[in-house]
Formats: sequence, C-alpha cells, structure tokens
Amino acid sequence: MGMTAAASPATTQLETLRGLVRTATQRLLGDTILVTDDQWRAPSRLPDWTRGHVATHIARHADAIGRLAQWARTGERQDMYPSPEHRVSEIEAGAGRSGLDLQIDLDTSAGRLSSEFDELDAAGAWDAVVEMRGGLQVPARLLPLPRLLEVVIHHVDLDIGYEITDIDTQTAEWLLEWCAFRLRNRDDFARLQLTSDSGSTVTVGSVGEPIAISGSSANLLGWLMGRTDASAITGGGGLQLPAF
Repeated sequence: MGMTAAASPATTQLETLRGLVRTATQRLLGDTILVTDDQWRAPSRLPDWTRGHVATHIARHADAIGRLAQWARTGERQDMYPSPEHRVSEIEAGAGRSGLDLQIDLDTSAGRLSSEFDELDAAGAWDAVVEMRGGLQVPARLLPLPRLLEVVIHHVDLDIGYEITDIDTQTAEWLLEWCAFRLRNRDDFARLQLTSDSGSTVTVGSVGEPIAISGSSANLLGWLMGRTDASAITGGGGLQLPAF
C-alpha cells in the first residue's frame, strides 16, 4: 500500500464537520457585525437573556469545547466549566459589553477553538474519550457536532434574521444525528422516528413504541430543540417534549 492511501471515512467525516462549523461561524460573524449596541442589550428569543447573553454564551462554549479538546490531546482531565455557577456568572459578566467587544470575543474564541482542533489533529488524538457537561462520554472526533449545534441554534435565538428554515440540509441532518446520540439513553424522552424530506431517518429517545414524525431536516431539528412548534412537521401534534 502506497504512502498516499485514501483518507479514511472517519477522517473525511471529521473534515466535513469542521468545515460546517467554519461555515456556520462565518455566517454568525457576518450577521452579528450589523447589530448595534442597543440591539445587543435588547431581549433575545431565550427567556431572560439579551442578545449579549447569547453571544457571550456562544463564546464561552467555544472555550469549553476547547478545554475538552485539550483533555483529549494531553490526557489530563478538564471539565467544560469549573461549575454551573461559574458558567452562569461568566455569561452575566459578559452580557453588557459593547457590540465591538462581543464581536471580537465571538471571533477570537472561535479562532482559539479551531487552533485547539488543529493541535488535536496534529497529535492524532481524535479517538480519545472525554466527558461533556452532564456526564455524556464522547470520542473527541464528535466535538465539532456540539459546537455546530450551539452556533446554529443560538444564531436563531439571537433573532437577527437567521431562522430555523435557513439551516442547510446537510447541517440539519448531522445535528439530528447528534441529537439521536445525545438522547439515546434518556429515559424521559419518547422514542421518535424522524424521517426527513431528503429520505434520511434517525431515531431519538428510548421510551415506548416509535412515533413517526416527518418534515424537513431543519424543521425536525427546530421542533426537537423547542424552537418551532409542531405545525411545521407531521406527526408531532400533542407531543410534549422534555427540554433537550
């Protein structure tokens, strides 16, 4: 076998996911640059959070995923956040900053995370298992997925013109796979068989007989994440989903 063996499926998948994170981040940065200081202090779509809270959370989440990447690379345990209280206080502390400061934070934190991923790549440590908030254990190669979810969903939550229906099919399908992984052992989540208009199917949750739900990948994701109601999909009427 020659030195130029084709990339493995896992390598190709990782490159795809990192590319989707880059694209989603650039779109977020492109949209947020137009937000004024007053608009940053106005309410977002999330209860009790201004747009400044949401932006600060997105930035601190990049640092949190970066810590997990460091753990995978070095073997020394790092938690995403020192404590739940610390996580909340950092978001509160950063929420009232100027638009310029928020923008710089979003940009530089994303850059730091990308560098952490590059170092992880160089170390060949993508298969190392780390633990996310809530105790979920994941191989490091899946870390781009929770990052992608945060960037995309909170872009919608900022309420600056980017909607669930603007999420491209490839991104939405990967995020549905991540949701299925996250929720596979949740004993409070009904078993849902989600079939996308594009033909892909994922099963999330574990309780009871499977309930068939269909719609566009983006609307299925939005509904699962509590961002859209059941009117955008088929089969979800009357279902109360627990918080993701």
